[in-house]
Amino acid sequence: MLAASPRPMTIGQVAQAAGLHRSIVYRLLRTLEDHRLVSRDDSDRFRLGYGLVALTRTLDPDLRAVASPHLRKLADEVDLTAFLVVEERDHCVTLLVAEPTTPGTWFTQRVGTVHPVDRGAPGLALMTHRPPTAGEPAEVGLGRERGWTQSWGEVLDGVGAVAAPLHGHRVAAAIAVSYVGDPPRTDLADRVVACAERIARRL
Repeated sequence: MLAASPRPMTIGQVAQAAGLHRSIVYRLLRTLEDHRLVSRDDSDRFRLGYGLVALTRTLDPDLRAVASPHLRKLADEVDLTAFLVVEERDHCVTLLVAEPTTPGTWFTQRVGTVHPVDRGAPGLALMTHRPPTAGEPAEVGLGRERGWTQSWGEVLDGVGAVAAPLHGHRVAAAIAVSYVGDPPRTDLADRVVACAERIARRL
């Protein structure tokens, strides 16, 4: 809830949103605060704490280290934000983000962003790792055949994405780029696939 909130939250706001008693929320927040996972400002409002940075550094460091330079290269090639996602409990989780180094304005993605795996090109690319099943989105079957998936407005209105599965890792992973504009951007597919293949060769 704190991550999703655009501004720090009071104990009362967290308790109401969570459906928990204030005293329970207070104890939980104080414990997280002791470990620097949340931080409290002068008006007793809570936000995420910088202790989370240390935790994310230890999360799949090999994959992040291998993928990072290739993601940066892809972002500069297509002049769009590139990102790496992994599957966790039927959700698509953004693990790594690279923005173009050229001046400009792009749609970006936050590390830790989560959405259902069956929505959006990155999630659909993750689903291509699975055996075919009845009722799966048609784009998943197409993704298995051509090696990439695409979507438009499935996760955020007006935002499209092209993604490719990343093979060779212990959990399902994929590389994606996102853009704002008229669909489709199939011209991005070859570069996204090539990036995924370069990373896979080094895993």
